[in-house]
Amino acid sequence: MEKRHALLASALVAACTLGMSSAHAADDKAKEKCFGVAKAGQNDCASTTGAHSCAGQSKKDNDPSEWKYVAKGTCEKMGGKMAAPK
Repeated sequence: MEKRHALLASALVAACTLGMSSAHAADDKAKEKCFGVAKAGQNDCASTTGAHSCAGQSKKDNDPSEWKYVAKGTCEKMGGKMAAPK
């Protein structure tokens, strides 16, 4: 009986994990990187200039080298750019 419960529990965990992965993948497709719109401390990842290498470390608002994910199709409406500055 314990083997049956363990098997059922494993199957349930696998099904939940697959469901979350699919939802996350769909969410990623609905977003895009937008440069120059992140507020200080609200960037999503590393600076393109190498000033830092982690999310939440931007020092000023709307720095063109900082980015965050926004809903697809909204970046330029927010005043941001789709590509990193050169």
